[in-house]
Amino acid sequence: MDQLSIHLEPLRAFMFQVGAFIPRVLVAALIVVAGWLIAKAVRFATIRALRAINFHVLTSRAGIDSFLRQGGMVADTSALFGVLAYWLIILASLIVAFNTLDLSYVTDLLSRVMWFVPNVFVALLILAFGAYFARFVGDAVTTYGRNAGMQDGLLLGKVAQGAILLFVVLIALDQLGVGGAIVRQSFLIVLGGVVFALALAFGLAGKDWAAERIEHWWPTSGAVRRGSAPARPPGLTPGQGVEPASMPSEVPPSAGATGMARPPGVRPGPSSAWPHRSNDPQDRVHP
Repeated sequence: MDQLSIHLEPLRAFMFQVGAFIPRVLVAALIVVAGWLIAKAVRFATIRALRAINFHVLTSRAGIDSFLRQGGMVADTSALFGVLAYWLIILASLIVAFNTLDLSYVTDLLSRVMWFVPNVFVALLILAFGAYFARFVGDAVTTYGRNAGMQDGLLLGKVAQGAILLFVVLIALDQLGVGGAIVRQSFLIVLGGVVFALALAFGLAGKDWAAERIEHWWPTSGAVRRGSAPARPPGLTPGQGVEPASMPSEVPPSAGATGMARPPGVRPGPSSAWPHRSNDPQDRVHP
C-alpha cells in the first residue's frame, strides 16, 4: 500500500493542480466572453457616433473611402474605426484573461499589440483630416488659377494637393513608428530639392519681375526722385550758375515772303504775306 500511495502521489498532485486551474480557466473564459460582448457594443456605438457627426462625409470627400474600395474593402472609414475599437476591447479582455492564468509572456506580447492600436487610430485621423485639407487647398488653388486666367491652374492645384498629402502621409507614418529617422531624412531631402527647384526656376524666369518689384519697394539711392532738383553739370562750383545760351537781341523784320522789297507800281500777289485790298480805291488801275 505504501508503494501504491507513492506512485499515486504525483497523480494526486496533478489532479490538485488541474482542480485549481479549472476555475481560472472558467474565469478567463467568462472574461473573454464579456469582452466579446462589450467589443460588439463598442463597435456599434463607434460606427453610429461617427455617422452621427457625418465623419463618413468627410472621408468620402477626402477620397479615403474610394481608396479603400479600390483596395477591395467593402467597409468605409467609419466601419474601419469600429473594427479597430472592437479589436482594442478584445485585446484588453485577452490580456486580463491571460493575466488570470499567470501567462506573463503572452500578456506582455498582447500588451504591446494593444498599445499599438491607439497609434493606428491617431494615424487614421491624421490621414482623414489631412486628405480633406489637401483636397480643399487643391480645389482653392485650381479655382484661383482659373479665375486669374492661368492655363496651368489645374496642374498647380494637383501639385499643391499632392504636396500636402505627402506631408500628411509622412506624419502618419511617423505616428505609427514606421521608418523613423529614414522617413524624416527623406522628407527633408525632398523638401530641400523642391525649394531649390522653385528658387532656381524663379531666378531664371522671374528675375526681371523680381528686379522691378525690388526697385519699386526699395528704390536705389542714385535714382532721381520725383520733385528733386536736377543734377549740376560737372566742373562747376556750387556758387556758379548756368548761363542761358545767347539769343539775338533783335530779329530783322521780314520783308515779304522772300525778304525782298516790292517795286513801285506792282500790285502784290495772292501771297499770304500781303493783305487782300481789292476794294481799296488806290489799287484801281487808272488810265
